[in-house]
Amino acid sequence: MSAKKKRRKLIPQKLLHKYRLVILNEDTFEERYAIKLTRLNVFVLTSVSSILLIFFTILLIAFTPLREYIPGYSSTALKKKATVLTYKTDSLQQQILINESYYASIRKVLKGDVTEVNFNRDSIIEAAKNDIDLTEVFPSREDSLLREKVDKEDKYNLFETAVSETDFVLFSPLSGTISEGYNIEDKHYAVDIVVPENTPVKATANGTVIFAEWTVETGYVIILKHSNELISIYKHNGTITKEQGDLVKAGEVIAMSGNTGELTTGPHLHFELWSKGYPVNPTNFIDFQ
Repeated sequence: MSAKKKRRKLIPQKLLHKYRLVILNEDTFEERYAIKLTRLNVFVLTSVSSILLIFFTILLIAFTPLREYIPGYSSTALKKKATVLTYKTDSLQQQILINESYYASIRKVLKGDVTEVNFNRDSIIEAAKNDIDLTEVFPSREDSLLREKVDKEDKYNLFETAVSETDFVLFSPLSGTISEGYNIEDKHYAVDIVVPENTPVKATANGTVIFAEWTVETGYVIILKHSNELISIYKHNGTITKEQGDLVKAGEVIAMSGNTGELTTGPHLHFELWSKGYPVNPTNFIDFQ
């Protein structure tokens, strides 16, 4: 048999050759523990231990905050802070643009730099208030007939109290298409008028701002109190230009329409009228078209 073949046979024998690992008491030379080993067992045990150690090290780095200390991994806390700061910056930029637009409009009015293009129907009425006394404006014959019809209907209605006895005219807060009308059965005591965002919202009559704040469900809300115990409510605004306690005149801009709040279904104005604690149908007194 050649030397080469002998070496091939010796290699498996060496791997399977048994050894005995003995732990002795140094003072008494008493055998306390013994393990039978082979080179193959030692090699397999070392390999498995190394693989498990590498595997658990990878898991520890990938799914624990320790990965932040390894170059190339970013901090989770820094990511959260960066995301929050991004949202805040975007909100502040939008608010700055709105304020700049509002201040630019006021600056034009104060300087008298206003052209006919800047006026809409309601602002023309407001600009001409020095020439026309709105208290002398009387309802038309058609409006009088409509009010008489409403008085007869509301006489037997427990949910409505007619406001036809008021001695002032109710202006339309804005013009648009009514997407959802007044419905007592569904407890929708308002009309929803679809309009583009940032459409000026005007006061329906002279009054005082009794509420002007942000709400989670209906966004920016402004509520006006008028004479004869009449209250008007404007919801889902993009911004509000008045504060609580301000006095407003009929046709004066009090907000800009928007799409705010959890209950909104798109850019529109949710408009309500309440008289002496009862809701009334705004379309009986105001033409929104």
